[in-house]
Amino acid sequence: MSFISVVTPTFNEEDNIKDLCLKVENIFTKLNIKYEHIIIDNNSEDNTSQIVKEIIKKNHSVKLIVNNKNYGQLASPVHAIKQSSGDAVILINADFQDPPELIPDLIQSWKDGNKVTLLQKEKSKENNLIDILKKFYYWFLSKISKVKLTQNTTGSGIIDKSIVDIIKNINDPVPYLRGLLAELGPKINVLKFNQPKRRKGKSSNNLFSLTDIGILGIIKQSKVPLRFMTISGLLISIFSFACAIIFLLLKLFLWTEFEMGKAPLLIGLFAISGFQILFLGLLGEYINIILLHVRNLPLVVEKERLNF
Repeated sequence: MSFISVVTPTFNEEDNIKDLCLKVENIFTKLNIKYEHIIIDNNSEDNTSQIVKEIIKKNHSVKLIVNNKNYGQLASPVHAIKQSSGDAVILINADFQDPPELIPDLIQSWKDGNKVTLLQKEKSKENNLIDILKKFYYWFLSKISKVKLTQNTTGSGIIDKSIVDIIKNINDPVPYLRGLLAELGPKINVLKFNQPKRRKGKSSNNLFSLTDIGILGIIKQSKVPLRFMTISGLLISIFSFACAIIFLLLKLFLWTEFEMGKAPLLIGLFAISGFQILFLGLLGEYINIILLHVRNLPLVVEKERLNF
């Protein structure tokens, strides 16, 4: 008989976590499948972990990991996946924007032989502007990525144990799960759904955190920014050299009184300076990733764990 691990990362989800655990329990009871539900809490500032501790007293399938601090929404779920013991792992968020009702469909997809099935948003009841920006980002990242990435997916879905075992042996301090799954090579199936609004509470995501994840995805999955810097630098150098030669010829042979003025020089200086700042920033992002790997810090440091 199959044994399924469900992983739910949380941060300040006291309004949702009890309902989610009950919903997951009811689904697996109907399916008659044994499961474990690993809640990994990013050191919430509310009563999330206390509520889970009360749930564990009644439901021994629920397990809890409390992180020492907030390690972000990328490291925490991957750490929990590494602690799982199921034949497959389902990653699902606590805010009900990944509908638990899709769990039977995910399990069926896995039973049909799909090693990885990710939830793919067709429509969303999120803020329209944010949804449009996300869709554009997913499209852009898929175009520049070195591997084929699924669009409008976040990593939520089901992963077979054979892939989980590989992930357990990967020491990546800043794991970008959907990119990592694509790099490991299995054909990724998608389960399309319409994303509902967050049920209760307030999302911890903001423009800064979304931008941070977006930049990380580009840096981790593509060498295009590096190529862009190299080619742009070459083109700017050629253009600057050509302008200098043309200006010198005009000055020496055609217009002895030729005076270009300061405006074009200032415009050129600001343009080149802007490119330099952009390139230094991109280089800094790549160097930061290298530094994190060199330091070899643990993905997550746990404060406590229960029911393992």
